[in-house]
Amino acid sequence: MVAATLRDGFALTAAGSYAAFRTIGSDLLRSMLVAEGLDATDATVKSVLPGFTELHAHPDVAPGLMRLRELGFRLVTLTNGAAAMSEQMFAEAGVLQLLEHRLDVEKPGRWKPHATAYRYAAEVCKTQVDRMALVAVHPWDIDGARRAGMLGYYLDRRQTPYPQAFLAPDLTAPDLESLAETLAAS
Repeated sequence: MVAATLRDGFALTAAGSYAAFRTIGSDLLRSMLVAEGLDATDATVKSVLPGFTELHAHPDVAPGLMRLRELGFRLVTLTNGAAAMSEQMFAEAGVLQLLEHRLDVEKPGRWKPHATAYRYAAEVCKTQVDRMALVAVHPWDIDGARRAGMLGYYLDRRQTPYPQAFLAPDLTAPDLESLAETLAAS
């Protein structure tokens, strides 16, 4: 469902339109429920969607973010979903207080990988986009950030080849802790 939500958000952005992650996700979930012959009422949809707020951070996230902060990096998140959806995950990981901003694409009205989303983050942080780096596990996100002028740091958690169709990352690491140590050594 997440992949289909991203697909539809990307499609709307490409068409010059916007809808929130929750709206697109709700529509897709309703369609999936109907296709399976299940109850697709608003109550059912509203009971399933909160599951996104119960995701857990990977074990390397907290030590990696702490190390990056020690190194003097400003830490900001930018999501295609609602920024509030990740609050519980970051709080449980003990890193919520390390994050200067938790941003989403609602205000710019363009989903990542559109350049407007990344430039919005730079505006909020009051810095130039070329002074920022995006850390992500999705090659499409790295590519979008690079095309917008940011550095792109790819977390290759699955150890798979990076797609040649996308701009290559500036750095690749298997996890956030390793990335922080690579940056500390440079």
